[in-house]
Amino acid sequence: GGMMKTVVLEVRSPRQSMDAFLQSWKSSKPESSARIGFATPELLWQVLTAKRWELLKLLRGAGPVSIREAARRAERDVKAVHADITALLGAGILDRVEGGIVFPFDAVKVEFLLEAA
Repeated sequence: GGMMKTVVLEVRSPRQSMDAFLQSWKSSKPESSARIGFATPELLWQVLTAKRWELLKLLRGAGPVSIREAARRAERDVKAVHADITALLGAGILDRVEGGIVFPFDAVKVEFLLEAA
């Protein structure tokens, strides 16, 4: 096994996103992590619900899985799982491949700082 691929879900302002993007673009070291930014913690939790988190745990290391198969493993309704998977695809956490969907990372890391107003 090579490097562990991690997806980092982080809360940051669009301005920080731009800076981070320029930073990583300038550095030439290979990135083993993908970063997905959310403007607020609320938006992050809207995308990453408890049920979707469960799905990611099921899909981790499973290779390409059909939505039907994902629903079977989660013991959930196919329609509900389809909606969750669509949201995760939209956020870039899952990838669509031949044979269904795949979670292309080894780990998920959620980063946000809760600051008192």
